[in-house]
Amino acid sequence: MKIIMTVLGLVGMLWTTSVSEAERELLNISKTESSVGWKAAKVTGEHWGKVSISDAKLDYENGRIQGGSFEINMTTITVEDIKDANSNKRLVDHLKSDDFFSVEKFNKSSMTITEAKTSNGKDYEIKANLIIKGISNPVTFPVTVSEEGNKVIATGKITFDRTKYDIKYRSGNYFENLADRLIYDEVTLDVKLVGMK
Repeated sequence: MKIIMTVLGLVGMLWTTSVSEAERELLNISKTESSVGWKAAKVTGEHWGKVSISDAKLDYENGRIQGGSFEINMTTITVEDIKDANSNKRLVDHLKSDDFFSVEKFNKSSMTITEAKTSNGKDYEIKANLIIKGISNPVTFPVTVSEEGNKVIATGKITFDRTKYDIKYRSGNYFENLADRLIYDEVTLDVKLVGMK
């Protein structure tokens, strides 16, 4: 009898777990309305552009973010600030090269939330793992969440040190006497995820 009760108890625990997981609301992310923009600066100015989201998930329960992730396709990186076609292509090709993101070897970058703190359900401190070139590092950044009808819109600004992902080209921490050829180490990602409830 004890064995039967133990088995029934285990079955009950498994059923409870699966129901609880089913109740968690994974929002459908609109890739057309969601976006990731990047910006990097150097002594003589700055460049910015976009990169496409290939996959995204947002775990949204009881009006609050519980977790989530996104993956970006590095082969889609664009430069938006250079209008001359030849100059634009040169920079895009350089960003895809081994000096920067080694896109041929690492065509995906991703981020996964490990912790989401909020006191009001709108303003968050997010902790996550950011993976670029196969290298994972923790990041912490602010996120704002709003609801518009059946949409949940999460916007955040992630700032990371590119040298932690083996992107050291013209970094002042690794090369001397760069003068106006120096490129700053900080890169900013402006992320917008739009989920449908």
